[in-house]
Amino acid sequence: MKKTLLLLLATCLTSLLQAQSGSVSGQITNEEGTPLSEVTVRLDDRFTITGKDGLYQLKEVENGAHTISISYLGYESLSIEFEIVNNEEKKVDLRLRETVTDLPEVVISSVSMTGGQRNLRNLPGSAAYISPKQLQMFQYSDITRTLRSLPGINIQEEDGFGMRPNIGMRGTGVDRSGKITLMEDGILMAPAPYAAPEAYYFPTFGRMQAVEVLKGSSQIQYGPYTTGGALNLISTQIPDHLTTNLLMSGSGYGGKQLHAWMGDTYERFAFLAETFRISSDGFKELDNGGPTGFEKQDYLIKLRLQSAADARYLQSLTLKAGLTEEVSDETYTGLTYQDYLTAPFRRYAGSQLDKMTTRHEQLSLRYSMVLSPSLQWEVTAYRNDFHRNWYKLDKVTDSLGTAVSISSLLADPDSYTGQYEIITGGNTTGIGALQVKANNRTYYSQGAEAVLHYSHNGVNWNQHIQAGIRVHEDQIDRYQWVDLYGMDQGIMELQMTGTAGSESNRLVTADALAAYLQYTLRRGQWTLTPGLRLEDITKTEKNYGTLDPERTGADLEVSSNNTSTLIPGLLAEYRMSDQWYLYTGVHRGFAPAGVDTGSLPESSVNTELGARYWSRHAQATAVIFYNDYSNLLGVDMTSTGGLGTGQTFNGGAATVYGLECSLGADLLPATSNWQLPVQIAYTFTKGYFDSSFESDLEEWEEVEAGDELPYLAPQQLYLQLSAIRDRWSVHSGTRYTADMRAVAGQGAIPTEELVPAHVVSDLSVHYTFAPGASAWAGVNNLTNNTYIASIRPAGWRPGMPRTFTIGVRTLLTR
Repeated sequence: MKKTLLLLLATCLTSLLQAQSGSVSGQITNEEGTPLSEVTVRLDDRFTITGKDGLYQLKEVENGAHTISISYLGYESLSIEFEIVNNEEKKVDLRLRETVTDLPEVVISSVSMTGGQRNLRNLPGSAAYISPKQLQMFQYSDITRTLRSLPGINIQEEDGFGMRPNIGMRGTGVDRSGKITLMEDGILMAPAPYAAPEAYYFPTFGRMQAVEVLKGSSQIQYGPYTTGGALNLISTQIPDHLTTNLLMSGSGYGGKQLHAWMGDTYERFAFLAETFRISSDGFKELDNGGPTGFEKQDYLIKLRLQSAADARYLQSLTLKAGLTEEVSDETYTGLTYQDYLTAPFRRYAGSQLDKMTTRHEQLSLRYSMVLSPSLQWEVTAYRNDFHRNWYKLDKVTDSLGTAVSISSLLADPDSYTGQYEIITGGNTTGIGALQVKANNRTYYSQGAEAVLHYSHNGVNWNQHIQAGIRVHEDQIDRYQWVDLYGMDQGIMELQMTGTAGSESNRLVTADALAAYLQYTLRRGQWTLTPGLRLEDITKTEKNYGTLDPERTGADLEVSSNNTSTLIPGLLAEYRMSDQWYLYTGVHRGFAPAGVDTGSLPESSVNTELGARYWSRHAQATAVIFYNDYSNLLGVDMTSTGGLGTGQTFNGGAATVYGLECSLGADLLPATSNWQLPVQIAYTFTKGYFDSSFESDLEEWEEVEAGDELPYLAPQQLYLQLSAIRDRWSVHSGTRYTADMRAVAGQGAIPTEELVPAHVVSDLSVHYTFAPGASAWAGVNNLTNNTYIASIRPAGWRPGMPRTFTIGVRTLLTR
């Protein structure tokens, strides 16, 4: 009886206490009303996380005043004060604004190609936006692993860390991402986008907030490369409240990563200070030991002046300055096929001194002004400076004096047994058995561009005009030399120092004027987007010769080449319903000609036909594309096994076509407390030459009509599956890449030219243990699959083996 009375008393007390408190609940959405899941909602000293429908609830909230705070990376932070009266059930719904523009009222900014997640649905054509939430799933510092989740992207791995990515789109070619338009915050970011676009500098991916991709006719306003598409990396945007971010992680092979930033916005001033540091000891093993890793550090600052919120014209002036330095013990020297089979992560003694040192400085000033809700414009001035010296083994000479390049040596070691013994650590006699080239190059890129947006909404139709003009100049300065080494007991010894400028001593400068006009008309269910782009480019080379390192001009040779072209495009979209869209487009593909006499620009006619489905719970796309090249352009680079002269080659007619499909959906019903989102991306690509010719380009060689293009996987598949509930989330990503050719050809692929099909899976687990604080653990290459990543620049190269990572992150907002 006594126990029963105590139980009744406890029940009454509990009910009484609960009756003295209320609750708060609501929904968090974006500006378009789309629910946002996994948003941290903090109430005083408690917090919860929104579910799949953006819903949250906090019970047992005492009567009185409270503050609810919302934080979500990539969106504005909000703090709302409210009061609970008479134990009420308070409902607080909030809409968050994406932070991808300098001014809230600026719908379209040159910082972003898409306008963010909120605007993606309204963009005609092939567009993709990878949000901060998606980037956090795996916390990759290698952009190639992230881009695998998108269809239509071609990738060739190289070093395993994504230091210098090889990215193409729709079969454009992948070498050093030289056939796509690469940007950071809408500014050209290749070292010399016109004169030398190969991205030996690539923006530090680990500090980026979002990623955008435009393909087909939807990207005609971005250039100069219009065949495949444009890739824009959006850096961390200035927060609208005092916010600090700290990320630290450690991984296998001595990996360390630190990402920290702090920013705030006042009435008329805003700032952001950021640093990103990453390093690794590397996963390859040098004969006799030695470093094979890298260290990279990145510093960035943004300062913004802005008009008052009630000013007649909203204006902002943003200064962005950055510095990136890198030292990596990376090499072009791979392995022979037999050595790869025996010890895939081995590095030969002959590559022990290979080292890349780089320094990149960026500076930009962007002015934005909103004249009216329908009229806005921006002007941006920018300057990028980049210096790099990749000091690496170039040739090996045997005792008979026969020198051979490392690519030829590793492709056919049986024909070069003397050189093979040397590169693997054998003792040498004489001078200069090992030729180590200092690929010393300096770049700059500078210019100014203006963009104007005008919108007008009629009774039954809407129109938008976007116009832009850019004046640009860039340059590459090659000032290279070769040092001679011998080998003694596996240790390289310097025998003769080369003279700077004695191997390559030349400047290539590009002056470019680009302009475009794009008009979008929406009437009823139809959207028409015609566009026209102008590229006027003059390239000039000054070759001082290897005998004039002082550049007196005694042996100066000057050559020049001008290209002026119009690039038209047309995109039409039909909205079948609120969820279904059909579109088709045609545009001219273009890439600038080289400076060589007789070099022609790359030219193609590109068409696409696609369908898109979009709802709150599922999104799907399917696109057929067809690129008809009248002239395919190739470039001689050491990264493709060539001599590295930068000379361009006309490849004549070629055809590339394919299919891109993607699907994203939650497999569980809306009523479930669990989220089980799945994402699938599939790409089929077929590319081949239409004519026969002989080429000095290593990856083409003797081409016959019908030969398939190299490093173009005919099929790619990506599958991502996640499980999310409350504070926990688990994400898995698996990619399949079919057999690829390393050299143009047809029929069965010879072993020495085959990059075999492979499957790689990654996994990550996240737990949020406090408001804005989380921990995660991940593993790349879960099954520890050993696979061939590429057979260039020289020899067989492995992909990254299984690597574990653990880390913590805090994002605190006041």
